[in-house]
Amino acid sequence: MSKPTVHDIAREAGVSLATVDRVLNERAGVREVTVKRVREAVSRLGYVRDISAANLARQRRYRCAFLLPDTPSQFLKVLQDAIDEAALGLKLDRCEIQVLRVPVSDPVALVNVFRRLERIAVDGVAVMGNETPMMRDLIARLKARRMAVVALITDQPNSERDHFIGIDNMAAGRTAAVLMGRFAGPRRGSVAVVVNSMQARDMVERRIGFDQVLAEQFPGLTALPTVEGRDDHEVTARVIAQCLDSHADVVGIYCAGAGLRGVSQVVAERGLAGRQVVVGHDLTPHSRAALEAGTIDAIINQNAGHLARSAARVLKAQCDGVGVIASQEKIRIEIVIKENLP
Repeated sequence: MSKPTVHDIAREAGVSLATVDRVLNERAGVREVTVKRVREAVSRLGYVRDISAANLARQRRYRCAFLLPDTPSQFLKVLQDAIDEAALGLKLDRCEIQVLRVPVSDPVALVNVFRRLERIAVDGVAVMGNETPMMRDLIARLKARRMAVVALITDQPNSERDHFIGIDNMAAGRTAAVLMGRFAGPRRGSVAVVVNSMQARDMVERRIGFDQVLAEQFPGLTALPTVEGRDDHEVTARVIAQCLDSHADVVGIYCAGAGLRGVSQVVAERGLAGRQVVVGHDLTPHSRAALEAGTIDAIINQNAGHLARSAARVLKAQCDGVGVIASQEKIRIEIVIKENLP
């Protein structure tokens, strides 16, 4: 049997082709009872719309924005390069992507960027930012304008975002604890934990997962209170140095976010390489060099290219009102050590 067409829908629902077109494209001007009749006809006939053909016929273009923190993080540079690469491939799908950087500690700048997004009327936005009431409200403003919104790397579960793109951060924290415990072996003592900010959902979840496994499986290790590096390797170096000065029994350092350059700087300067277990996140030029030098022991990585492509695919799917393939958009946790560097 041939596939049902819009002509079949019009005949089944007893309406014109123009009415079917308006309903399928969710345009105004159709009575609710008629919308219901058309949708019931679509369901009975098993009609599946060819989104690509429809968009080509309408010359539909997609405008998407990636909103990233404006920090010196090498991982964000790697991510931006991956987004730029993904954008080149998406041009054939009539999808335009731009990256906007915002200072993490400047709420005025954040509001101005969101106003700009509203003004230029983008179709979708991928947001990486701290989980704050302001961010929740700004996302709600985008959704009120029918924009697709995904949370990137760090989730915004209490907002109206459509999807989250990133690793399971609770599992990542648990993985970090296993690595810390196995590398530490029979040693007993404290573990320093440094994050970007405890306002970031990924940092909170990683810390929770880390604490769970350390308590369950490695009772000889005690995680110290969290210190914040504020996305700055110099600040991170300072707070880690202070932590080591205050706790003589530190046997390991878990860097749950940016700031690994600061951690490895302190470890190298104090001659602690090989004596302190260091576990961090994200494979960058610096973390690669630190692994090769033996300054850090293991990296928990999330593939930047997969993150960029997945966010773009999900935004486009949300704009088209179609589902996503869950397995395709699942970002895997990768464990990288010196011996398996890609």
